[in-house]
Amino acid sequence: MKRKLILPLLLCFGILITFAYKADDDPFSALIKKLEAYIEKYPQEKVHLHLDKPFYAIGDDIWFKAYVVNAQTGKPSTISNALYVELISEKDSVKKQIKLPVISGFTWGDFKLPDSFTEGNYRIRAYTQWMKNAGTEFFFDKTIKIGNSWANNVYTNTSYAFSKQNTAEKVDANIRFTDKKGVPYAQSDVSYEVQLNFRSLAKGKAVTNDQGEVNISFLNTQPSLYKSGKIIATLTLPDKKKMIKEIPVKATSNAIDVQFFPESGNLVESLPNKIGIKAVNASGLGEDVKGSIIDNDGQEVTQFSTQHLGIGSFILNPQPGRTYAAKVKYKDGSESTINLPRVLPSGYIITVNSNTENVVAKVLLSPDLIGNGELKLVAQNNGNVYFISKAASQKQIITTSIPKKDLPSGIIQLTLFSARNTPVAERLVFVNNVKDKITTKVSTAKESYARKEKVNVNLQADFAEKPAQASFSIAVTNTTSVKPDEENESNIFTTLLLTSDLIGYIEKPNYYFLHDDQKTQQDLDNLMITQGWRRILWKNIINNAGPNIRYEPEKSLKISGVVTSYGGKPLPNSKVSLFSSSGGLFAIDTLSDAQGRFNFDNLIFNDSTKFIVQARTAKNKKSVDIVLDVVSGQIVTKNKNTGDIEVNVNEALSGYLKQSENYFDDLTKRGILERTILLKEVNIVEKKNPAKNSSNLNGAGNADAIITTDQLQYCTTLSQCLQGRVAGLIIRNGTPYLMRNNGTPMSIVLDGMQMEGDFLDNINPMDIETIEVLKSAGNTAIYGSRGGGGVLVITTKRGGGYSSASTFTPGIIPFSPKGYYTPREFYSPKYDAPDNRPDYRTTIYWNPNIVTNESGKAAFNYFNSDEPGTYRIVIEGMDMLGNLARTVYTYEVK
Repeated sequence: MKRKLILPLLLCFGILITFAYKADDDPFSALIKKLEAYIEKYPQEKVHLHLDKPFYAIGDDIWFKAYVVNAQTGKPSTISNALYVELISEKDSVKKQIKLPVISGFTWGDFKLPDSFTEGNYRIRAYTQWMKNAGTEFFFDKTIKIGNSWANNVYTNTSYAFSKQNTAEKVDANIRFTDKKGVPYAQSDVSYEVQLNFRSLAKGKAVTNDQGEVNISFLNTQPSLYKSGKIIATLTLPDKKKMIKEIPVKATSNAIDVQFFPESGNLVESLPNKIGIKAVNASGLGEDVKGSIIDNDGQEVTQFSTQHLGIGSFILNPQPGRTYAAKVKYKDGSESTINLPRVLPSGYIITVNSNTENVVAKVLLSPDLIGNGELKLVAQNNGNVYFISKAASQKQIITTSIPKKDLPSGIIQLTLFSARNTPVAERLVFVNNVKDKITTKVSTAKESYARKEKVNVNLQADFAEKPAQASFSIAVTNTTSVKPDEENESNIFTTLLLTSDLIGYIEKPNYYFLHDDQKTQQDLDNLMITQGWRRILWKNIINNAGPNIRYEPEKSLKISGVVTSYGGKPLPNSKVSLFSSSGGLFAIDTLSDAQGRFNFDNLIFNDSTKFIVQARTAKNKKSVDIVLDVVSGQIVTKNKNTGDIEVNVNEALSGYLKQSENYFDDLTKRGILERTILLKEVNIVEKKNPAKNSSNLNGAGNADAIITTDQLQYCTTLSQCLQGRVAGLIIRNGTPYLMRNNGTPMSIVLDGMQMEGDFLDNINPMDIETIEVLKSAGNTAIYGSRGGGGVLVITTKRGGGYSSASTFTPGIIPFSPKGYYTPREFYSPKYDAPDNRPDYRTTIYWNPNIVTNESGKAAFNYFNSDEPGTYRIVIEGMDMLGNLARTVYTYEVK
């Protein structure tokens, strides 16, 4: 960890003093060493996903690259080697989860959106097991819109009006139902249910008018408990088919929450205090307000107004013996009075003013604290100390200037320590240091291209005027259909430098990076004052209180556990075997340690791989219990990005959905798109399949003979159960044979796992649901050479089978751990030869890993689609030193 040791300190009367800070054994030095030790012991991680676009349609693919960085160093992380990425529905349930291998901080993957999904506001969440120790607030969590056109015939447009009825909140919802062409569903029956926080609040029926509209009203009698929810509306179509639409209720009132934040923690008497103000409406979005500050005599002291997205600041000089309140005026003409935080008679204030070159920090002291010993000001970012200064508290104002070139990009935490080395004031400041970013230059042969023309793109990356080797992700879209919302974009800068260190919702995060003018800097500084943030807490450092580490970082895939007796006593030196037939036969052995623990480490396997773990005591007895270590799941918390929720998803994405519908229709005509076809209801009468859970490759129940659980009740081993029960099947020394196969043993398939014939008596008959006997060539051929002696397909009991209980065979346990997902490759057509087929792609090109060479150069190419417009190339990347890059390049297609 690096620290500046000689730092300038400027006093208010203009005398420049230089202090030499020595890292000796004084108490303050020991405190800094504690911080260093703390962050070294408990390093943190951040995750960013580069998505190909901010919204999608059913049938689309979501392509993304993940950047995992060490929050302390900013470099690609080596803490965790596995990343979990989840797609979460509006019901806060995980619809899909994949696990990706992280190599040098990079990985990539994708989600396919089947037409079984419905339109709505979904979330993409990404985290490592190690990040779970810090809490879900610091996970990557992005709300995306998913629309539906090709599998949807009903569009809704909903508007809300709010009013008060005594203490209750009345909501009037107007819902308009149309088809995809905008034709209203007139005189159609609608039934509905209103749910707030999953509690049913109202139900009813209505009929749409000639414009396809219905009006729904309901009362929220407990607004403090129920703040949002949904309307579940069921529309009956002319063909009597019913369509269910879930419409978000983002809020039940127009209420605006206004909060005031003293600049460095407290209001202090007789000192000029900068106060931040933040006003947020019930939908989670900033709401601009204005008003005045009055004292306890009702006298107006100053006026205020928010400057950007409901955030602003003003100066107040509180006087002794006075209390203050804010009279807030809202856009609708209403007013409210809010008390300001209590004014302290004594204290410190850190106030910050930044210019192009420096961060200028002033420390203000109340008169009674002058001469109370030496003060220390520390500037740190994620536990790295970049600035330390000491000064005697002989003056009421102390000013210091910190060069921005010596600070990293991101949130800097300024902390003032008293003479007793206790933190007395804190202030956040954001630094956007252009010198610690990679400069990327994109060039194409020309500025305008034809449809389906090949585009060759050259990329040059430099850092500190030297070529940079880095890994980049590339997304190319047509802005005609994928309209960018630049201010609201989540990109590598907004995530890794800003939002990942802030708790709560940040509205339009990229606004703060688009420009570097004075207004943007002021708005960003107001965000620092108002948005609460704590990643490193000094009180934990001082008290040597580390976080509760419940989750260890995943360095590799492993299968581990403990072997015990039935009484729970660990069994050392037990032989533990791991079997799998997924992707080929795999077997490995190990011995348990003195505590009965075993570990198969450094494994590599894909998702859905099935294993069988077998254990035997040191005396080769199988009466043991196997308890496997299972990676705990992560609960789904409520969506913090409520401001990004869209009520009318299909309406908001109508242009994109029309374009994507043409694309999907063309793929369907060519037979290369999977699509669910819903048939009319048909009643089919069939006998119950006795082996419905079977993994039989011929299909469940397609066997020469089937033995069910009720036939296995009166034998202690499977050998006894099978002997003489099936014609032509004999048992020799516990191994099954078919008499006609000249001594070739039968293969055993246990819950999809290929086992050898002598494994038969390791299985408890009471645990078996069905045994399918495959004897004939027609049934064994699909198993190839392994089916030459015949096959026994054994299926164990599970919920919904013949038994309501699920038991385990002694000494054997099946296991399907979460393996690595294998990403698909983005398809990009080639038009080197003439091709008259239409091309309606919306994502033109996606490449998650383009690496520049030693000269900082890289090149890639692709073909445009049939659609004209402005094409947008978004490039994001990072080098091995953690330097970030992002650039946007556009060209025309005519």
